[in-house]
Amino acid sequence: MKRVSPILVLAIVILAAAVFVAIVGNVFTSHGMSQQNLLARLKPPAFMTGSNPSFPLGTDRIGRDMVARVIAGLQMSLSVAIAGTIIGAVFGSAIGFIAAHFRGWVEEGLMMLVDFQASLPFILITLTLLAFFGNSMTLFIILMGLFGWEKYARLSRGVVLSAINQPYAKAIVALGAGNGRLYLKHVLPNVASALIVQVTLTFPQIILLETSLSFLGLGIQAPQTSLGQILGDGRDYLSTAWWISVWPGLVIFLVTLSMSIVGDWLRDRLDPMLRARTT
Repeated sequence: MKRVSPILVLAIVILAAAVFVAIVGNVFTSHGMSQQNLLARLKPPAFMTGSNPSFPLGTDRIGRDMVARVIAGLQMSLSVAIAGTIIGAVFGSAIGFIAAHFRGWVEEGLMMLVDFQASLPFILITLTLLAFFGNSMTLFIILMGLFGWEKYARLSRGVVLSAINQPYAKAIVALGAGNGRLYLKHVLPNVASALIVQVTLTFPQIILLETSLSFLGLGIQAPQTSLGQILGDGRDYLSTAWWISVWPGLVIFLVTLSMSIVGDWLRDRLDPMLRARTT
């Protein structure tokens, strides 16, 4: 049995801890996310001189608890990233399946759309749409979902074309199976591993995109918060209250890096071509 890398184990532990904190995080603090205490503003973390025991990670410019803020930001960032990843995976995979099934002008038209999407810088598209339609949570999540959908479309189209040309697929069709049964019960399970790997690679990219937009003030808006928004709030206090930006930045770094490590491991385990090279 191949030995599991300690780095991989650490990455899985970090992801599990992040999910656990996001789910039950409110039990770790008695303070509310927006609860202000001006008498305790800019208090440092517990290991520094002048700290307040009630605020182990310190407070921000208006005395809000950084533990509660980071937990709420993690909950929002993970929720947006999960919703965006699901939307992109479903939409892109559906486009790929449709292109592979109909072929001809339908395939050409859809793949031209994919190439058009891939040729444009997505951040500019997002900024334009947010400026034109205004910022709302629904629009923001949809935009996050549209990030990377062309990768799913290309991947699913190629894998489906390969799968439906396999002898087992032709035999199923010859036995009278309909398209629904062919794709859902036989083709989809065979392409699921490739799509799962793509999900793990896209997820950290969506987190970085969401936090970047929120950092610029174009993503999650108050009174809600995200890790990127908290990071942006602390940029004017880096020399006097570094903890406002460091804690959310550290969480973003650890979560995205851990997800990338797990994604690379899944790719090595699930990609048949990579498995064949190592055997």
